[in-house]
Amino acid sequence: MTVTSAVITLFLLMDPLGNAPIFLSVLGKLENRKRRLAILRELSFALIILMVFLFFGKVILTSLGISTPALSVAGGVVLFLVALRMIFPGRHGGIAGNSDDADPWLVPLAIPLVAGPSSMAFVMLLATQEPGRMTDWLTAVLVAWLIGGAIIFAADFGRRWLKDKGLNLMERLMGMILVVVAVQMLMNGMAQYMATLKDTVP
Repeated sequence: MTVTSAVITLFLLMDPLGNAPIFLSVLGKLENRKRRLAILRELSFALIILMVFLFFGKVILTSLGISTPALSVAGGVVLFLVALRMIFPGRHGGIAGNSDDADPWLVPLAIPLVAGPSSMAFVMLLATQEPGRMTDWLTAVLVAWLIGGAIIFAADFGRRWLKDKGLNLMERLMGMILVVVAVQMLMNGMAQYMATLKDTVP
């Protein structure tokens, strides 16, 4: 995987166009300055979490006894479910829905909206499959995070002129692309597993 493809995949997984309205809704009761500081704080939390999974993902996998093919298949399944949610969005309820707290910390904005299970699994997969390219993966995470954060900030500054239909259209388009990425991850994981079986058969 190239750095560009990693950036695009992470950007799709972070789903800033889909998350921007939720950020504005959850933090809508705050005044402008406090709301923007809260957005920056939650984005920073998400970046820290992704970095932890990027640099310590291999340790986490080893301690849990999880193989790379299993992670690839699991990541593909999660990606596929996320993509379906983007293509066929329902009401944002439950963990990503309305909160009684006007300024919630960490949950649900940083986790699971920006740093969700799919993005965590993806950065772990990058680090475990090609650990010699950690500089590339660090760059990919930072670039995807910066682009996603810029979109959420732009949505906050231009919330009066944003059209929900435009955001929904873009989210569905990203969902279609993410379906293809998910299927490819599933195929890669199955291929790796089959290759492992062939190596173990005498």
